[in-house]
Amino acid sequence: MRQAGFSLIELVIVIVILGILAATALPRFLDVTEEAKVASLEGVAGGFATGVSLARAQWEAEGRPSENGKNAVIYDTQKVYLTTPTAAQISNGSVAPGYPMTSDDEDVDPGTLSGDKCLKVWDAILQNPARATATFSEVANQGDYFKYYTTVTGAAEETRCIFYQVNSLAKNSDGSYVDPGNDEGSYNNFTYQPAAGRVFTNIPN
Repeated sequence: MRQAGFSLIELVIVIVILGILAATALPRFLDVTEEAKVASLEGVAGGFATGVSLARAQWEAEGRPSENGKNAVIYDTQKVYLTTPTAAQISNGSVAPGYPMTSDDEDVDPGTLSGDKCLKVWDAILQNPARATATFSEVANQGDYFKYYTTVTGAAEETRCIFYQVNSLAKNSDGSYVDPGNDEGSYNNFTYQPAAGRVFTNIPN
């Protein structure tokens, strides 16, 4: 029995058609990937903002409790220490009371905000949070093992935590991530400002 195969011309035509389909579908696939990253970030930021609001609401509902001179509340079995403005901060309206600052009995002035305190809030108000770190060398060495990297920017009462989505950061030629510094405009991130309890999502154009 004679068996017929594909001719060289037929194979070339099939390859060309597959190439055209791939070139058409690839940009759409990349868009879907970016949309998934944005959706993930917005979901985490939304959950974080909800946790901040619920912690403050619980503190208000319990009659504004304090401990060792600091506003504090037990939120979902975790003690959270909240912003406790001084008389001067109250009079000039620079710090609002009752927003999460840390989970340890330490200074709760927003001017003392640090990456470590940002992580403590992250772990305290989110259930089963994604892995996060305030040490960039860990991100560079272990890549996507950490989903978020947090650092701090701003002066005094304007200080805020920046939670960068690690897989949106730039990479070196060796494939390791590049430290974003405090560049909020170039990479997917959301910020948290304890002095006012504000959470903002930042998505580059």
